[in-house]
Amino acid sequence: MSLTMIVLIFFIGFIGSFISGMLGVGGSIVNYPMLLYIPPLLGLAAFSVHEVTGISAVQVLFATIAGVWLFRKDGYLNKRLIVYMGISVLIGSLVGGFGSTGMSENTINIVYGVLALLAAILMFVPTKGPDDQPHDQVTFNGPLSAVFALIVGIGSGIVGAGGAFLLVPIMLVVLRIPIRMAIASSLAITFISSLGGTFSKLATGQVEYIPSIIMVIASIIAAPLGVKLGKKMEPKYLKGLLVIIILGTTIKIWMDIL
Repeated sequence: MSLTMIVLIFFIGFIGSFISGMLGVGGSIVNYPMLLYIPPLLGLAAFSVHEVTGISAVQVLFATIAGVWLFRKDGYLNKRLIVYMGISVLIGSLVGGFGSTGMSENTINIVYGVLALLAAILMFVPTKGPDDQPHDQVTFNGPLSAVFALIVGIGSGIVGAGGAFLLVPIMLVVLRIPIRMAIASSLAITFISSLGGTFSKLATGQVEYIPSIIMVIASIIAAPLGVKLGKKMEPKYLKGLLVIIILGTTIKIWMDIL
C-alpha cells in the first residue's frame, strides 16, 4: 500500500470519526461514499463495495466507543433507550451482516441509498419536543423504538454502518428525544450495533485489515475532538449540519445508482 493511499485512508477516517463524535453518527454516512469514490478518482486502487462495508464496520466500532467515553458523565446517555434499541439493533446487524455476503455490490448500494433517503426525509420533518428538556423527564415508546432499531440494524449490517445516521432522525422525529440525548445515546446504540456488524464482516472475510487499522487510529484521535466541539454547538446548528451531510450523501449515492 502506497504512502498516498495510507494518508488518504487516514484522512477519510479522521473526517468520518470527527463527524461521528460531533453528531452522534458512526461516521459511515461520510466514510462509505468517500472510501468508495475518492481513491479511484485520484488514480489509486479502488475498494470493492464489500471491502468498504467491512472497513466501515470496524471504523464505526472504534469511533463510537471513543465518543461514548466522553459522554459517560454528562447525563445525556438514556440507559432505557440504549437497552431497547441496542438489543434490537444488535440482532438486526448480525442478520444483515451475514446476509450481505450473497448480495451484489449494486444491491448493497441500493440498501445504503434507501437508508440515507429515509434519514434525509425524516430530517425535514419538524420536531416538537424541546431540545433542552431535562433528561429525567424524557419518555418514549419502548416497543416502537425496538422495532425501528431492528429494521435499521438489518440495513446497517448489510452496508457495514452502525445505523446512527438513521437512528438519530428516528429519535428526533418519531421518539421525540432531545438532540443532545439523541446524539449521546445513538453513539452507545451504534457501538452495540457495530459489534454485530464487525463480527459478521470479519467472519465472512469482508474486512481489509491494514486499511481498517488506519481507520481505527484516525477514529481514536478524531471522535473525541468531534464530541468536544458538538458539546459547544447550539442544537439548531447540530441539526442543520446533520441535514446537510445526510442530504449530500443521499444525492450522491442515488446519482450513481441511477
